[in-house]
Amino acid sequence: MLHIHQIRNATIIIETEKDVILVDPMLGNQGIMPPFTLFRHKARKNPTVPLPQKTHALLKKVTHCLITHQHPDHIDNAGVEFLIKNNIPVTSSVKDEKAFKKRGLNVVQSLKYWEKQPFLGGEIEGIPAKHGYGFVAKLMGNVLGFHIKLPNQKSIYLSSDTIYTNAVHKVLEEYKPEINVLASGAAQFDLFKNLIMNTDDIIKFVKNSPGLVIANHMEAINHCPLTRKKLKEILILNNLEKKVAIPKDGEQITIK
Repeated sequence: MLHIHQIRNATIIIETEKDVILVDPMLGNQGIMPPFTLFRHKARKNPTVPLPQKTHALLKKVTHCLITHQHPDHIDNAGVEFLIKNNIPVTSSVKDEKAFKKRGLNVVQSLKYWEKQPFLGGEIEGIPAKHGYGFVAKLMGNVLGFHIKLPNQKSIYLSSDTIYTNAVHKVLEEYKPEINVLASGAAQFDLFKNLIMNTDDIIKFVKNSPGLVIANHMEAINHCPLTRKKLKEILILNNLEKKVAIPKDGEQITIK
């Protein structure tokens, strides 16, 4: 039995009988960060929504943390404080290890792209991610996705903030992950192209996915214009709605 709890934005909790894995903890209060876009989308302070009520009870159970990259909508000050206070073991990119240790995090494992390592009795692999189309990807820096195989559980691919690349395609085609968590908010700054997959590439990802797609990274940060409702409409138009779960914040998806 596997429970995936959608917390907010990219923050999820993966719960098995043995382990409770927190991913990309953005745990700060609503409106604690400035807007990420001022003109292209409505200038609202971030996060634009509060944490779900059940979050703190779930956090008490956390045994491990995965962090895909350093951006504040994936690891904010409250997330750092939580990890330090509870001495939670962290897995991250090797490129982020030094910065996270400097902030006081207990980084016990770091991964390179395409590197496999033992993880909680199973295996984890670092998957390349490209945070944006064209020039903006250079500005956004390093990002790491994860492919996870835990004992007696379905395999999980955490795409992180990425566009559709050859690496993403390889994971879907060759690894055939049974659960795919996809950053789906179509994020944009005031300038440049999308920072994560546009709707065409989201459709491509879902079509090529061999398993369930869980869409998140929506309706919590002001530079993500794609809503859950709009995504569902797009999926229905493409006859793909049965392949995708779009959990609300605070919702739990149970996978047997």
